[in-house]
Amino acid sequence: MSGLDRAAELIRDAGALLICAGAGMGVDSGLPDFRGGEGFWRAYPPYARLGLRFEELADPRHFAEDPELAWGFYGHRLALYRETVPHPGFRLLLEWGSRTPGGVRVFTSNVDGQFQRAGFADVAEAHGSIHHLQCLRGCTDEIWAADEVLVKMSASTMRAVAPLPSCPRCGGLARPNILMFGDSSWVPDRSQAQLDSLNAWRRAQAGVVVVELGAGQAVPTVRRYAELASASTGALIRINPREPDIRHGRGVSLAAGALETLSALEGVVSE
Repeated sequence: MSGLDRAAELIRDAGALLICAGAGMGVDSGLPDFRGGEGFWRAYPPYARLGLRFEELADPRHFAEDPELAWGFYGHRLALYRETVPHPGFRLLLEWGSRTPGGVRVFTSNVDGQFQRAGFADVAEAHGSIHHLQCLRGCTDEIWAADEVLVKMSASTMRAVAPLPSCPRCGGLARPNILMFGDSSWVPDRSQAQLDSLNAWRRAQAGVVVVELGAGQAVPTVRRYAELASASTGALIRINPREPDIRHGRGVSLAAGALETLSALEGVVSE
C-alpha cells in the first residue's frame, strides 16, 4: 500500500481529525516563505538592504526601542494576512473533519488567522495571533481584537507612520499578542485557554488521526504536539516537502507541499 493510500485510509476511518500546521501551510496561499534569510529578504527587500533577518525583527525589544520599525513589520503582515485567501486545501481538511464523529480541531504555530478565515471554529494558536493586541507597558493582561487597527507605513523604508496602535486602558503603545523571540512579556492567556480546550477535546475522542502540514524542525512546536497527540496510535500523517521523516517510523510520511498533497489525497479519500 502506498503512503497516499494509507493516509487516505486513516482519514476515511478517523474518529476525529486533528490538524497540526506550521508556516508551510500558508505558502500555497501566496504567503512568503521565511525559511532562511534569503527567503525572508526576497519577500521584504527593504530589510535585505538593512541586513535585518526575520529573527532580528521578530524581537519584542523593537517595540520599546524603535516602535516605527516594529509596527512597520507587523503592520504590513497584519494587512497581508487580512488580504490573503486560504488555498483550497483548507476546505478539504474542513470537509474531511466534518465527516468524522468527533469533528475537527486545529493546533498551529501560525499567527495569521487563516484557519479561522477558512471556516474552522476551534483553533489553538500556540504562538498567539496577529489579529489580537496587548499592552506593551503591561498595565493590564487584557487581550483585545485588532479589527479596527490600520497601520500606515512607508513602502520604501517599511517604517510605520503615527499614530501607532495604542492600549485602550493606559494610552501607551500596543503590540501584537504574539510570542516573539526572547519574549518574556507575551500574555499567553488566550492561547492557553485554546490549548486547554483542545487537550480536553482530544482526551475525549477515540480514533484521533493527526494531519501535520508544513511544520519544520527549526521551531518544533507543531511537530512535538503532533507526535504527542499520535503517540499511542501512530496515526500521524506528516506532509512536508523538506523534512517529512517521522521518528521511530510510525505514521505516514508524504514528501510534498500542502496543497499538492491534500489535492492528491482528496482523489483517494473520495473513491
